[in-house]
Amino acid sequence: MSRTIRRLAAPVVLALLAAAPSLGAQQAPTYPATRKDSVVDDYFGTKVADPYRWLEDQNSPEVARWVEAQNAVTFRYLDQIPLREVFRRRLTQLWNTPSIGVPERVAGRLFVRMNTGLQNQSVLYEMATVSARPVTLIDPNTLSADGSVDLASDAPSPDGRYLAYGLSSGGSDWEELHVRDLKTGRDLADTVHWVKYSGISWTRDGKGFFYTRFPEPPRGQVLTAAAVNGKIYYHAVGTSDAHDRMIYERPDRPDWYEGAFVTDDGRFLFITLNHGTNPENLLYYAALGDPMHPDVGAAIRPVNTSDDAEYAVIGNLGDTVFIQTTKNAPNRRIVALTLPDTDLARARTVVPESANNIEAALVAGNRVVVQTLEDVQSHVRLYAPDGKLAGQIALPGVGAVGGLSGRAGRPELFYAFSSYLAPTTVYRYDFATRRSTPFSPLPRKPLFDPSPYETIQVFYHSKDGTRVPMFITMKKGTTLDGSHPTILYAYGGFDIATLPGYSPTVAVWLEHGGIYAVANIRGGSEYGEAWHHAGRLDKKQNVFDDFAWAAKYLIARHYTSPQHLAIHGYSNGGLLVGATEEQHPELFAAAYPGAGVMDMLRYQKFSAGIGWVPEYGSSDNREQFQYLIKFSPVQNAKPGVCYPATIVTTADHDDRVVPGHSYKFTAAMQAAQACKRPILIRVETKTSHGYMPTDKRIAQLADVWAFTGWETGMR
Repeated sequence: MSRTIRRLAAPVVLALLAAAPSLGAQQAPTYPATRKDSVVDDYFGTKVADPYRWLEDQNSPEVARWVEAQNAVTFRYLDQIPLREVFRRRLTQLWNTPSIGVPERVAGRLFVRMNTGLQNQSVLYEMATVSARPVTLIDPNTLSADGSVDLASDAPSPDGRYLAYGLSSGGSDWEELHVRDLKTGRDLADTVHWVKYSGISWTRDGKGFFYTRFPEPPRGQVLTAAAVNGKIYYHAVGTSDAHDRMIYERPDRPDWYEGAFVTDDGRFLFITLNHGTNPENLLYYAALGDPMHPDVGAAIRPVNTSDDAEYAVIGNLGDTVFIQTTKNAPNRRIVALTLPDTDLARARTVVPESANNIEAALVAGNRVVVQTLEDVQSHVRLYAPDGKLAGQIALPGVGAVGGLSGRAGRPELFYAFSSYLAPTTVYRYDFATRRSTPFSPLPRKPLFDPSPYETIQVFYHSKDGTRVPMFITMKKGTTLDGSHPTILYAYGGFDIATLPGYSPTVAVWLEHGGIYAVANIRGGSEYGEAWHHAGRLDKKQNVFDDFAWAAKYLIARHYTSPQHLAIHGYSNGGLLVGATEEQHPELFAAAYPGAGVMDMLRYQKFSAGIGWVPEYGSSDNREQFQYLIKFSPVQNAKPGVCYPATIVTTADHDDRVVPGHSYKFTAAMQAAQACKRPILIRVETKTSHGYMPTDKRIAQLADVWAFTGWETGMR
């Protein structure tokens, strides 16, 4: 994820191939009638019709009836696909093996989430040692019969006496915080409401924690109201949230997200402000004084007041604070400040910028631990506090590291490692012996044999000549004759790298002769800040071009052909798929845009959307409207075009990417479709954007991947 792409097949040849009906084509579905109304918006003199505006209303009985009718059409179609039950059964088998999260060490004990396999949610356990028997702390599977109540967050107090944890209904971004006494196993009366996009950070004395709270939304708008005017509060254990102390607010920046965390030693509070999802941030700190008697109302002092770069505090050793930053370093570097001196001009460089992007870092074992990406493959190096290289962690193979967990004074580091063919394994690294050993409290059952398969990394050139990496996973010895059902996946946004990782669904796909490709397109963090900036705002079209040219590479090199190629993406990746299938319908047999941001002219008006303006731009801005209208999927479905067979998914209570995006896109595509290829939508209930209980997740994945297989010729 080095080859140069050659001249592709003539466009007319690709068009003829794509014009043929999909190999899995059945009788074209008869869709429910979707009414159009006469809404027209005026954007700086440009009139834009919005006939499906009514589908934005999540409380409308008419919308509920439309969803029910659409689901009926979708499930009738899926019922005719023999692969559906085959995929569901095999996926259930592969899923039924224990999964283990990366543990956190607090008060000498380990806190870790684990799932025996098919539990709807992972259970939170406590362990006295790495080899001790896990003791259940919270089993969220007992909180609701259908798994709809999600254990969204948890944070043990530094003394190990209490556990603060957040619950969300249906996986909503809204959380309700509770406090459990770990000695008695009972909850206190504490309940903290209207928490969103928040961490939980305890003071060292264990008497309370900092968190972010938003104003209560208007009645009937809990899922759609814009997330603005968040404030940082301090909650004292044993009190009502009505008495929580407001610590910090910025009414002058209502659409900025605020976060707060306390250093491990309890001496300092740091506050960050980000303009939505923008990685650049403001940074402030407060000296809390005696950690066992902290001054939670201590004066808040500025460290950085310009959002010109990222400033992420990764830990401290005494008065020395280590900060990961992109200031004068697009691939990031690590600098150190000695408080109370906050002059960043005097910060010393500990780890200089290199050709490889720093993906994550923290202070653990009195070392600065730095994870870099080198052509989208993880490396982990250790540095002394003065910046001297102190070693490198030998990883199990070529793949990705995630979930670094450690503390400054503890001689250990926990991390997860995964690849496309190896299930995620958690390791404990010992700084003294310099060895990693698997952390596996539950016995693992190998259910998938990866030996017949391989992952290769290739490089192709995008439309403008940019060199882009791509991983391709397939059976060894595959004959490249263009006949193989292939899924191409990407994300391309928000400074998020798409790293190698195992998925049971990919395993099922491979077992049925499929090829799985992942393109590391611009917009992510694979090659640092420059890679991200090359795929945002007015450069967003680069992302769609990178994706389409990845498809052209796979076709030109005969991994697959337009009759056998599908594209998958979720959330921002759903936007990617929707825009790309509209711009290049001739390249694909099938498409899966999951919970995508599909109406780029109105996304900022709902829920979390206001926070994405730094990434996408806004139609409220004349210049930004001009490029948004060109790729917004809802507005670019063209009547008379044969689009790929498409299955859309969303959740009726998704409060991050509200379902109206998917509803309007589906309606527009069904109205535009000029051939028998189906345009379907599958709407799930009591789930959300990022959360779905295991049983529903398996059912949805089996449906989507079986649909994809059927429409690309898999039998």
